[in-house]
Amino acid sequence: MTGGDGTGEEFFALLDDAYAREILVETREDPRSAEALSEAIDASESTVYRRIERLRERDLVEGEQRLDPDGHHYEVYAARLERVTIDLTDDGFAVDVERRSTSDPADRFTNLYEELS
Repeated sequence: MTGGDGTGEEFFALLDDAYAREILVETREDPRSAEALSEAIDASESTVYRRIERLRERDLVEGEQRLDPDGHHYEVYAARLERVTIDLTDDGFAVDVERRSTSDPADRFTNLYEELS
């Protein structure tokens, strides 16, 4: 497996998990909170948090702090996975993972500031 993502089997096992796949789909376009994901994929929040942790370990999801109108902080999650390519080789499978670029820290600060305004 290429890209420093561990073994192909580990990656396949992660994507074999229906909840992990659903989280990636639900967070592809817009970041979502664990609570919103829980409702969207019909899973408990603890299940969502466990899958998010596994996805974060593979750098397939990133978290971002948000501020609600009451001044409380919460985290939203966005998929970083863009494309997975699997090639059959003499040695087995070669998996290449393409990720979306993460937002610049300055951009995240600007977004947070704009939410406060």
